[in-house]
Amino acid sequence: MSKLFSPIKIRDLEVKNRLWVSPMCMYSCENQDGVVGDWHLVHLGSRAIGGAGMVIAEASGVNPEGRISPWCPGLWDDSQIAPWKKITDFIRAAGSTSGIQLAHAGRKGSAHRPISGTGSVPVDQGGWETYSATSEAFEGLAAPRELRADELGQLVADFAAAAKRAKTAGFDLVEIHAAHGYLLHQFLSPITNKRTDQYGGTLANRARLLLEIVAAVRQAVGDQMPVLVRFSATDYVADGWDQTQTNEVAGWCKDQGADLFDLSSGGLITGVKIPTGPGYQVDFAKSTKTATHAEVAAVGQITNSEQAEQILQDGLVDVVLVGREFLRDPYLGLRAANQLDAEVDWPWQYERGRWPNA
Repeated sequence: MSKLFSPIKIRDLEVKNRLWVSPMCMYSCENQDGVVGDWHLVHLGSRAIGGAGMVIAEASGVNPEGRISPWCPGLWDDSQIAPWKKITDFIRAAGSTSGIQLAHAGRKGSAHRPISGTGSVPVDQGGWETYSATSEAFEGLAAPRELRADELGQLVADFAAAAKRAKTAGFDLVEIHAAHGYLLHQFLSPITNKRTDQYGGTLANRARLLLEIVAAVRQAVGDQMPVLVRFSATDYVADGWDQTQTNEVAGWCKDQGADLFDLSSGGLITGVKIPTGPGYQVDFAKSTKTATHAEVAAVGQITNSEQAEQILQDGLVDVVLVGREFLRDPYLGLRAANQLDAEVDWPWQYERGRWPNA
């Protein structure tokens, strides 16, 4: 029996399979108001029709300054709920489930999208002053303002409020983005966090903001809704963030109510050598699983059904998250099920296209 197409239950949510769509930035909120539209409906909805068990929407700002670019979505205002609800209703009707990645870009915010240019978007063109754990700039972007400790309570409240809106919008789970060099990663890593207050220095202090956010999000969504956290397991540089720190903080997040950890890597600084290759980040997830006994998701160059199935069969990974391959093939789920001889439901509208039995 295919493990990739076996269900998984997290708290009160049962997901029909373990092949999930990873959150991927689309930079397609054309009015620059954080409101999603037809692009997101078609993009996310087609992956649900295509057999993904869970479709996780891209990094969405918990406040306007939390966006990576002015074209990124958000959940900081009630006006953003109904457009998301249209999408989650469609995904549910297609037999899938939906999640959303709640994020704050920190010093990597106010950036141009790939088709509009490079560097930071000026304030007079829709950009904003960024802020971070540090006042040091990310390469190629404007320098941020260092946040004061007394400002961090509002950030925690922003994450909690966005999580509550996500629940109202019909999402089945929320993921807190603490990876890829964005704000929470900027607080976690000793490379970007050289603070001397209660949010800097020791690992416990550097993790304090994330732990406060996990606890607040758990309270905001209640006991039934799964809460995920995405980590970068390593900065790929000596004296940076690493797997040991990741595992320790993941255990603390579990104590605060997090359910599943999504393990990626890198993104904090440029110029590092990342040893990429098929499944190159799977061992990060396995390490966190062993250390925390929590459920984990593997990501990174997982491109075919046999590979995904083997990762799960080997143990220590509970879910496979796929990004680029789902961009290439929205119907990857249906194709993978056929390749693995797994019996799955097709949309009735597509039944006549089902691959014939071998």
